[in-house]
Order: sequence, then structure tokens, then C-alpha cells
Amino acid sequence: MTPQEGRRPIKRSTVSDQQRRRELALVRQAQQRSDSQNRARRLASSVLGLHSSPEPALPDDAIEPEQAPELNWAQTEADLTESEVPARDLNVVQASKLRGREARRWFAHQLMLPEWMIDVPPHLDRDWYVFARPAGNRCFVVSSNGTTISRLRNGSVLHHFPSSLPNGSRTRDMSGPASSYSILDCIFHEPNQTYYVIDMVCWRGYSLYDCTAEFRFFWLNSKLAESGACNSPSTYHRYTFSVVPIYDCDQAGLRAAYSSVVPYVKDGLLFYNKHAHYQTGNTPLALVWKDNYCSEYFLDTDSKGLVPTQQQVVLEMQDDGRLTTSDDPPVVFGCVEADFIQKSGLQAGNLLRFAIRDESVSLIDGKLEIGDLQFVSKVNRARAFADSYSKVFFQYAARHSPLRIEDLAASVQPTFLLKRIVPVFGRLPWKFCTDGRDAGLLVIHIPIPSEKG
Repeated sequence: MTPQEGRRPIKRSTVSDQQRRRELALVRQAQQRSDSQNRARRLASSVLGLHSSPEPALPDDAIEPEQAPELNWAQTEADLTESEVPARDLNVVQASKLRGREARRWFAHQLMLPEWMIDVPPHLDRDWYVFARPAGNRCFVVSSNGTTISRLRNGSVLHHFPSSLPNGSRTRDMSGPASSYSILDCIFHEPNQTYYVIDMVCWRGYSLYDCTAEFRFFWLNSKLAESGACNSPSTYHRYTFSVVPIYDCDQAGLRAAYSSVVPYVKDGLLFYNKHAHYQTGNTPLALVWKDNYCSEYFLDTDSKGLVPTQQQVVLEMQDDGRLTTSDDPPVVFGCVEADFIQKSGLQAGNLLRFAIRDESVSLIDGKLEIGDLQFVSKVNRARAFADSYSKVFFQYAARHSPLRIEDLAASVQPTFLLKRIVPVFGRLPWKFCTDGRDAGLLVIHIPIPSEKG
């Protein structure tokens, strides 16, 4: 039996746990008086590798080396213990002393990580943007001191290259102080060697952490084009940068993000709350949603690219054996017995993969609870963190009662239209049900009822 067969409906509560987290996140960001400028400077310095002195300028016809010096992870962990300062609160000097798991966790938590969409947020058409997520490697790109470096979520260097970003290459027309920096949140799309910029964290030293998504996206679209970073590759601009089409999540915007042709492989849809600041770590103010039409990876696959019979989850083992998600605070899904830990040689902080039996899963007051976890294996050390609670929930729902594009469409378009069209077309792709402007699609015109009728 395939994962899509034998569905059982999932009852979603009127006000979900995810919606409560969204409301709390908006309240918390309004109350915070964050040190955003120092946070941006700290991240830029860490990504660039803590250069202590400026390097000599290269000749005009020289090309910079591809590999950047790594941070010095080899210093002893005695210099900084986990009990002294939480990893995500470190300054640049302390972060440079991290290695292994803590280094990966520090870099991973500098990104704004979307939760998986468990339910449709209220006012989706008014308060949210939507765009098609490019498939590829999520990374930070930092330009400063005549060079550009991209780092993956686990802290490893992806590329070291010249670019047309501000102070991103050693040319005579560098504008502004050489030490000023810009930070972009990107996805590197391997097939066309392009950095797709999905957010702007800092521009020419001006921090955008505490700016709304609405403002950040405005600056992103205007400033990136002005810099020349969207131009074709050249000697001093090795990779092309590109913005993704971002839409208001109304009827037309959702349709365009879901079904329009884009120059990259899609991997689901991303939704950003217009009022959200750039919040590092997991946040319910950014959401990812997938189905079989807009993503190759609707259901998680194993190392062979196959969908396992049973859902699998990755959890982190704590000192006391508890198995937790990557959320803050973490959600506990189980516990490993001391005998098994000793026999398997497991240590606190290990990421472990488990299989879930359907009959062991229950929903209590809208929250997912797992009664039995079956150990599969340890996870590759390069992975930065465990699955989030929302991902575990989304993957479970995807196998039994997925949140469909029709459910999203119902929240952003007139109810009378869905009632008349959906029963006629059933499970055809949503664009066939609603899109009356795409060539070659079946068009049905339904008059809007008058107030009297």
C-alpha cells in the first residue's frame, strides 16, 4: 500500500498551535529591542572567516581563488563550553572557537527557517506573500573587503568568488568603505549556476533584521538590480544573482506562484508574513508548503531517493536520553534507554533517524504525539539539526490527509466560485479549476450572484 492510500482524515483545531505561535511571534518582535546592527556585523565577520588584516589587492586581470580559509574550528572546546553561553548568542570571537556540531548549529541558527504549513493562516490574502522556492542549497552570501563568500547552513564554504555586490570584488570602482558588508539569504541553484536571493539581511552595512518583510523585499528588488549583481557572469562577477517573483498571496498571486513557469526547478511554495522581521531560527511567520505538483520532494525520501513505507524522522538525543526536535523550546517525542545508549555508543547531541508506525501516532487537542519510535540509524555528521515539529506534522499529514492547494485557494478567493467549480473538476490540478487566462486551459465563466438573487 502506497503512503497516499488508506488516508485517514486529520481534524485540525479551530485555532491551531501554529497560529498561536504566529501571534506570539508578532507580539515578541514588537517588544524586542534587538541589537540588530551588531548581529549583522557578527554574522558577516563569521562568514568571511575572521580576516585579521586586509589582504593585498589583486591585479586588474587576476581572478580570486575559489576556496576561502575555514574558521579555526580546531581550537579546544575548553575555551568555550556549552554551559557558559548558548551557541546562538555568541559573539564573533566566541563563534570562531566552535567546531563540529556546535559550529554547524551556530551557522544554522543564523538563517530564518520557515516552519512547515500545518494549517492555513487567517488573512492569507492580506498579510502574506507567496513565491515558488528554488530547489538547491540554502546559504548566506556575504560581500566585503573585495571578496564574496557563501556558506551553507552547516558553516562550510560553498564558494569564494568575486561579485558585483557592494565591495564584492577587488576593482577600482569599489564604492563606500572597503569594510562595509552586505548579507543576502540565498538558494544556490546548481543547474543554471545562479544564486536566487530570497531575502536581504544587510545592505552596505545597514541592518535589515528589524525591518518588515514588506520593506526587505522592496529593498531587495531595487538594490540588487542597481548593483549589477543580476548581470551575466564576467571576470569580476563569477555567478549570476537573481530575485524570485514574489506575489501578494491573493487569488492571482497564489495561482502565479503555483503554476507559472520559472527558470528554476521548484521545490514547493514559501509564504512570508508581511509584518515579520528577519527572525533567526525556526519561525511560524515564514511557512513552506509542498505537493506533488510543485515539488519533487513532497514526501521525504531515503538515501536511494525512494519514499520509505513508514514515515521517518530525525531527532536529537539529549544528555538524559530524551529525543527532541529542533524547535525552541524543543518538542520531546520519546526517550532512549540507558542500556541502548551504552551498547550503541551514542552521545548527547547525536542526530538519530527513527521510523514511525502509523498506529502509534495520535492527535490530542490538535498536537501530534508519537507512542513508538523504531531506531533506524545515526545521521550524517554534516547535518546541522533535527527535524522541526512542524515538519514531522506536515509529513504525517501528507501521507494521510494533506493540506491541498484547494484548501489554500479556498482562503483567498470567493466561496461561491469554489463551491461550483471544485465538485465538477474534482482532483484535477488547481490551475485547471481557477485559471481563466492561461492559454490552453478550460475556461468556465460563472456570473456573480446579485444581492437579490
